[in-house]
Amino acid sequence: MPRSTGDAARRPGPTRVLVVDDEPQMARALVINLKARHYAVDVAADGGQALRLAVERHPDVVLLDLGLPDMDGVEVIRGLRGWTRVPVIVLSARHSSDEKVSALDAGADDYVTKPFGMDELMARVRAAVRRAEPEAAAGSGEEGVVETAGFTVDLMAKKVSRDGQDVRLTPTEWHLLEILISNPGRLVSQKQLLQEVWGPTYTRETNYLRVYMAQLRRKLEADPSHPRHFITEPGMGYRFEF
Repeated sequence: MPRSTGDAARRPGPTRVLVVDDEPQMARALVINLKARHYAVDVAADGGQALRLAVERHPDVVLLDLGLPDMDGVEVIRGLRGWTRVPVIVLSARHSSDEKVSALDAGADDYVTKPFGMDELMARVRAAVRRAEPEAAAGSGEEGVVETAGFTVDLMAKKVSRDGQDVRLTPTEWHLLEILISNPGRLVSQKQLLQEVWGPTYTRETNYLRVYMAQLRRKLEADPSHPRHFITEPGMGYRFEF
């Protein structure tokens, strides 16, 4: 069984990135930019090679194009998720919400639509690597407590406080909050949230999410109309940022 990349502390040395793209020009551009920022880089031109290199090289993050010659990128994500939690950032020219949701539901951590700015992509890579480190989910360092500039969540006690005062959440609001803050920085799809909170027969009821996310923002955000912590990715889902 391969070593589970996401389950252990990251090894010393440069961060290793696996680039999976069958377009030579795009792959070359990514390699040049990553190496210029002192990343170690491996490149795969198809899904089969990507899965083999993931086992052999244990990357810290995977940049994955969905349109591969031998298999769909979603199949690669599923293959990786069978044994590792390594962050997967999808790079794709596919713009439809269904394509994005399929990749996220398969286990992708982020989705960047081509064409993209290289600085933005590198910021996404850095964020993905930080989230994969063991301490990333610890918040303030105290087990089960997540602290932001505006509010604190105690996952064990199921309590939320803001400005020193307890915040009353409904069970549904709490469930949504718990899922999002347990995946800091990660885009959680609408389908996943609906299925986990309301059940498998509600996966198309996106209006539920809009209503309850508005309530969470009203209770926890300093400026609910310009949220800092509960970010909407239109047509895809939501992400929690510290």
